[in-house]
Amino acid sequence: MDAIFSAFAVLLFAAVILMVEGAWLWWSGAHGGAARRIANRLRLMAASANGGSERIDILKRRVYSCSPALEKQLRRIAQVAALDRWLLQAGVRWSVAQFLGCWLAAAMAGLLLPQMLYLSFVPAAAALVLAACAPWLVLMRTRGARLRKLEEQLPEAADFLGRALRAGHSFANVMQMVGDEMPEPIAGEFKFAYEEINYGVPMNEALYSLALRVPLTDLRYLVIAVLIQRESGGNLAEVFSNISRLIRARLKLLAQVRVMSAEGRMSAWVLGLLPLGVLALMSLTNPAYISVLWTDPIGVRLMWYAVIVALCGVLWMRKLIRIRI
Repeated sequence: MDAIFSAFAVLLFAAVILMVEGAWLWWSGAHGGAARRIANRLRLMAASANGGSERIDILKRRVYSCSPALEKQLRRIAQVAALDRWLLQAGVRWSVAQFLGCWLAAAMAGLLLPQMLYLSFVPAAAALVLAACAPWLVLMRTRGARLRKLEEQLPEAADFLGRALRAGHSFANVMQMVGDEMPEPIAGEFKFAYEEINYGVPMNEALYSLALRVPLTDLRYLVIAVLIQRESGGNLAEVFSNISRLIRARLKLLAQVRVMSAEGRMSAWVLGLLPLGVLALMSLTNPAYISVLWTDPIGVRLMWYAVIVALCGVLWMRKLIRIRI
């Protein structure tokens, strides 16, 4: 039983770390200072010349659920739109209702299975937390992997745009060429933007939607360059070439920073997992000695203090080794 408790403690600690990291990545990417400034700039530049009329909505909206009644209820919840945007950014084909159904099913499994296995309160609570967080962690991981892939493809897309513009193609046709000739996932994003333009959505609106669907700083710089060129003119092909060089230089610098901070990241992993490893080893070799930590009230209090201090240390080390470029 002590070994099972230690295993669940390790899994619970890892789940909490992943949840905190996922929440921080989402907040810094969507609500950070740089994201707010870029979003405000895009919103101002995408506004129409007559003082900001309502955005044109002639395309079919994404469906949250196949059931009209459930669709109506989900439309009333503001946070559902953010969840739908995450699903779109992750590139999955699930609707909001399907994802929420999967999440509820996982939570119910995490609630019922420990009771069927007659687990104690702490392992049961750990199983419930892991089961409830698993769909969200998978979604955030899939979304992050797709955004990283898009970021790696951006320099080649910018070069492709510049070469096509020098050949005499219009910008809308160039977007179609990117959607037809480049690999996924960046091809799908540009093809979707071209289809919006083809259906009658203004260019500024389509580019603004592209920047919302792909929350990457480099892509927003590219969109801002296009919007500025449409307002004031200039050599857009040269701008794309400069943006491509800038993105490549930034990605190269980011890779160098990751290499130089690898020792710090490894230290953070070792210091974070070492107490759990020692706890598991002591539980196997001398369970009577270590069991005081969860049988005695003072030991339980000390364990909570240790978990809080360990979390603070891991987060602080992560802040030191994570450099935004």
